[in-house]
This record gives sequence, C-alpha cells and structure tokens, in this order.
Amino acid sequence: MARWEPGARERLVLAAVDLFAEQGYDATTVTQIAERAGVTKSTFFRHFPDKRELLAAGQQTLSRLLAEGITEAPESATPLAAVAAGLERASGAMGPMNRELGPRLQAVIAANAELQERDALKNVGLAAAMTDALLARGVPHATAHLAAELGVLAFKQGYAAWVQGDPDAGLAPYTVAALDDLRAASQTLT
Repeated sequence: MARWEPGARERLVLAAVDLFAEQGYDATTVTQIAERAGVTKSTFFRHFPDKRELLAAGQQTLSRLLAEGITEAPESATPLAAVAAGLERASGAMGPMNRELGPRLQAVIAANAELQERDALKNVGLAAAMTDALLARGVPHATAHLAAELGVLAFKQGYAAWVQGDPDAGLAPYTVAALDDLRAASQTLT
C-alpha cells in the first residue's frame, strides 16, 4: 500500500464519494475507503476523525477564503460588495474536481439524514466566518448576519448553476450572479 504518496486526503475524499454513491453511506466503512484510496486506515484517521467529516473536507479552507475576501475588500465596499469579494476569492479555489464531485456529493447527502445535518452545520460555519469578517469591518450585527446568510445562499445557488453550466467557466461568475439575483429579490420584500 502506498503510504506516503502525495494527495492522500484528496484520494480519500474521492474514494469515499465513489463508495457512498455505489453502496450508500451507512454500508461504507473506513477500511473500505482507505483501501479504495490506497492508504492505511491510520492514514485515514490522520486526515479525518470519521467518515462523516470527509464530506466537509474543504470547509475550513472555504471559510477562510470567504473571510479573507471580505477582509480584503475595499474599505468603501458595502456589506454585500464585501461578500461578493469573499465569494470571488473562495470560488477561485474551486476547480474541476469540485465541479465533478458536487452533484455526486449532494446526492449522497440527500439520501442520509445524518449527512444533511452535517451539511447544515457546514453552512452555519460558513455564515459565521463571513459574519465575523463583516463585523470586523464595522458592519452592524444584524446587517452582517443577513449579508453572510445571503452569501451562503448565493454560494449554494451559484455552485448548483456552475455544475450545470459551461464546463470551461469558473465558479465566481455564478456565485456573484446568484448574489446579485438575491440582492434584487430582497428589494421586492419591502
């Protein structure tokens, strides 16, 4: 077994998604995932505390990138413009693997209540990261929270459109367009 090959984390995620799609989340074991990825079980546990966490593998990075984009937005940026900067920053890190895995991963999540709960917690974490970054910019709490929630929704809607759209296009235009649509929709609420 290739214990020290680079990319073990990515191979584990790919193996897990494949196995979850083939035989279901509950029927898949950590041992099977490790074997499919070509690593040992102990290597699995160096990267993930359990198989559920495989599905949130990029959450910390995504949260960090969203917050960095918000933080680095021009000082004059409105809260939603800062969120758009966060979406652009985070979207730039998403590549073909993310595009390919997205629909398969969503199907696995949709079929399992435990994973739906974990996915909801991921969204809460993303919103919290954006809220904190907006608060650090001096945005009032209610506005920061609302802008962050719109950012999460825009990311999800943009991602869904991206996986169905032009295979050569990046994710950023989709997430920013989704945020613009949500901004326009919010204007009709009053």
